[in-house]
Amino acid sequence: MFHITIFLVIMTALVSILAFQNQELSDKLRFNAWLIYKKQEGWRFLSYGLIHADWMHLMVNMFVLYSFGPFVEEYYRWHYGPPAPFYFLLLYIGGLAFSVAGSFARHKENPHYNAVGASGAVSAVVFSVMVFEPMAPLRIIFIPIDIPAILFGFLYLVYSAWMSKKGTDNIGHDAHFWGAVFGFVFTIALKPSLFLSMIQKIGSIF
Repeated sequence: MFHITIFLVIMTALVSILAFQNQELSDKLRFNAWLIYKKQEGWRFLSYGLIHADWMHLMVNMFVLYSFGPFVEEYYRWHYGPPAPFYFLLLYIGGLAFSVAGSFARHKENPHYNAVGASGAVSAVVFSVMVFEPMAPLRIIFIPIDIPAILFGFLYLVYSAWMSKKGTDNIGHDAHFWGAVFGFVFTIALKPSLFLSMIQKIGSIF
């Protein structure tokens, strides 16, 4: 069965690799609130997710997306029926746009603020998993034990907050948090009964 995730990974990887070698393309696609506000370049709300700061940034985001995306697509099909592919695209695209809404408000008068990376959309996908299977066992590279998905999500946000506070790179780390919020809320909004199911699954371990 075709997964939209595979298409997103391939497309993002190809555009990112091209942008690594073409600064003009990178400049055209990156998120810049000032250019959106002053020049009406609204495509930057989404296009920034197609490029990345470096190879490691690209590989981490695409690995996480590839690991979680097909799982979320299958759960969307199971719970939402025929509209599921459309909803999954809304999850991804909405995660991109919503995750930089705060940055747009804060930096629309700052022409020097830029952000790149699919982190907001990836966070939306990851936290959608938390709704369906909060206690699913996951294993992180270099940590030889399984941890619950909900704990993985918490660690992901802690890392994002730490990197955002450091502010030493060109990655929109604050987008991780808001992308996660969007993914969690959007998935539940489509079927509110999932929230109760999630609470029951978490409570079952106590």
